[in-house]
Amino acid sequence: MNIIPMPASIEYRAGYFKTVGIPRLSGETRFEPEMHSFREQFEGAPIDDEKQIICSTDDSCAKEEYRIRIDPERITVSASCQTGMYHGLQTVRQMLLDESAIPSVLIKDRPRFSWRGFMLDTARHFYTVSFIKKLIDILSLHHINIFHWHLTDDQGWRLPVKSYPLLTEIGSKRLERRPVWGRYSGGFYTEQDIRSVIAFAASRHVEVVPEVDLPGHASAILASYPGLGCTGGPYRVEDRTGVFEDVLCAGTDAVFDLAEAVFDTLQELFPSEYVHIGGDEVRFNRWDACPKCRRRLSETGLKSARELQSWITVKLVEMLGRRGKTAIGWDEVLEDTEQFRLPKNVVVMSWRGSQGGEKAARLGHKVIMAPSTKGCYLDYRHNEDPEEPGQPAISRVSDTYSLDPCENMAAETAASVIGGQCNLWSELIYAGKIAEYMIFPRICALAETVWTERKDFASFTQRLPIHQNRLDRLHVIQYRGAL
Repeated sequence: MNIIPMPASIEYRAGYFKTVGIPRLSGETRFEPEMHSFREQFEGAPIDDEKQIICSTDDSCAKEEYRIRIDPERITVSASCQTGMYHGLQTVRQMLLDESAIPSVLIKDRPRFSWRGFMLDTARHFYTVSFIKKLIDILSLHHINIFHWHLTDDQGWRLPVKSYPLLTEIGSKRLERRPVWGRYSGGFYTEQDIRSVIAFAASRHVEVVPEVDLPGHASAILASYPGLGCTGGPYRVEDRTGVFEDVLCAGTDAVFDLAEAVFDTLQELFPSEYVHIGGDEVRFNRWDACPKCRRRLSETGLKSARELQSWITVKLVEMLGRRGKTAIGWDEVLEDTEQFRLPKNVVVMSWRGSQGGEKAARLGHKVIMAPSTKGCYLDYRHNEDPEEPGQPAISRVSDTYSLDPCENMAAETAASVIGGQCNLWSELIYAGKIAEYMIFPRICALAETVWTERKDFASFTQRLPIHQNRLDRLHVIQYRGAL
């Protein structure tokens, strides 16, 4: 059974389920949305009316748990809820994508972690809605259940905000250094685009979590509304990579008017309880030199400009709380919080290694592990071959598989870790077909390491070639070099 991620248990029995097409699918009415998605995923494939897949309720299953019984004449998928049923049908989908004779088995399966995420940076380079939907569908095949949508950065603003139209009129476009038609590249997602992506993701039982980066990585904001910066400009939507000095002015109250409008938009469009507020790589030189920021220091009783970030973070968290949302921040939000403590409900995403996540867990925060040091940055090259695309750092499939979100943690601390995630930053990844090559099969490794307790890299490497053949049938571009 070349299933990825590896199920919790597989019990082999006598006989095979043999089919010449996709078996007829039927089941309880409550599972009709999941059956509809399954039929969509096999649209155009021949149907085998002699065999059947039956969807039934098993109230003994936990929320995401499912069970599969494969007999020579039928496949029975059971779960207590729709999410578990979807996962079960995706495991069946894997089998049917590459096998006409499936061993008779009993499968019992459930996830290790509730957060199994993937982040796509659509700010550095803009990806189409059709590509995002294709990606979400393939992610769901692997039981990835979080699509973290990075919507804003120095190089582009992709979110429509009605009361701040210049964010998309100006902030969504930048000068393009590569040869393109015209001088500018970029774009933004309309409200209809966003609702369409969210609805599609919901049909695949994937939660869409938006990220709007504040107060750093703000060049696109400042190019649109220069009065929100410390110097007044001139600013531009950046066409360079890197981290820049100009950030939102901590001494300007209008910054929080912008945040209120942005959060209103996110509340209207995104049903997820989470909003990622960034908080990473903020530079403090502008705040040190800014009279308005120095006045803010005096008002708040803070001693250094860098402490203003914790003051801003607390205000942003409170704004989201009034809207029923929970904030997520990169691990920098833990720093300089002696006076303005990070609220306990803030989720910390650890990217600069595992140390930030470990510290956050000890402090009682929920934690998501996405360390760049453990194969979670998919913009890194697959290996040392100079022909490989990506950043100079190396992130092998084996590195991604080696991630253990709770590694070396005491049980009490590990209880705060809700899962792990891979991130694709897109500074060098300017097209969806390149993105696919960078994502697959490393995301398959991540999917297994956050789903199953039965990690075994040797087994994974044996199953992976068959699984990659399935992805070929789904027209996914993949890396196939050394693991």
